[in-house]
Amino acid sequence: MTDQLQNVTIWTAMVTPFNTEGKLAIDKVGPLVDYLLANETEGLVVAGTTGESPTLNREEELELFKEVIRCVDGRVPIICGVGTNDTAETVKFIKQVAELDGISAGLCVVPYYNKPSQEGMYRHFKTLSEASNLPIMLYNVPGRTGVSLSVETTLSLAQLPNIIGTKDCQGLEAIAELVECAPDDFLIYTGEDALAMPAKIIGATGVISVASHVVGKEMFAMYQAIQLGDLIKAAKYHRVLLSTYQAVFSCPSPSPVKAILNQWGIEVGEPRLPMVACTNDETMDILTKINQSKQIINLY
Repeated sequence: MTDQLQNVTIWTAMVTPFNTEGKLAIDKVGPLVDYLLANETEGLVVAGTTGESPTLNREEELELFKEVIRCVDGRVPIICGVGTNDTAETVKFIKQVAELDGISAGLCVVPYYNKPSQEGMYRHFKTLSEASNLPIMLYNVPGRTGVSLSVETTLSLAQLPNIIGTKDCQGLEAIAELVECAPDDFLIYTGEDALAMPAKIIGATGVISVASHVVGKEMFAMYQAIQLGDLIKAAKYHRVLLSTYQAVFSCPSPSPVKAILNQWGIEVGEPRLPMVACTNDETMDILTKINQSKQIINLY
């Protein structure tokens, strides 16, 4: 299963479409998937933070997973968000998700709010990895969880056979240490769009991205330049894309990305409370910055 993921450099942490009543808009999933795949998304992460997992219930998540699997139809790998801060409940959900055919791995966030110790986090993830044959990818996002999985604990977990990688948001120093010390087949992704280029250059597998919703082709071109050894060109892409990365996080995510997609005719609805939609002024400012980035990149 890990072999299927080794060549995926750009995952999109997909937004979840809702209708005008705030209900899951299953009919909007197919057009969104097709749009993302046409714009160089190499894999989809479903019901992660960007997919508003905190406000999705289990029935909605399973319905969403099944529809994404159907729409993708084997074209790219799929990772599904399955983690919570309750070990026992997460085990139950992992077992359900493991029965679905077409999911490459489960993304398991560091337990939030209850702030466990490193030993507690190690035991939590070890228990999840033993719950089923579904491969587990760690998700370390201290800014949202209130606690950070240390590099040392991540490296210990990397030795377990069913833990295949990490989405890490600690920064470039942690990414560098993970690349240097983790097993060769351990997948290491930055969860920060602004680190997509430097993380890749120092050896990370790639990025699990929000901005790829709107600049997927441009990010892919940046990675192509890295692959071809043209770091000067890749650096140009990186510098120009920084304003887009900032724009898609200028309001609490995923509100900016949803606003952009809706403006572009890809209907994904508004976020659920407690998240709120961007104002018209905020949306116009975000669109202006993204269009400026695209215009500059088109000159390359």
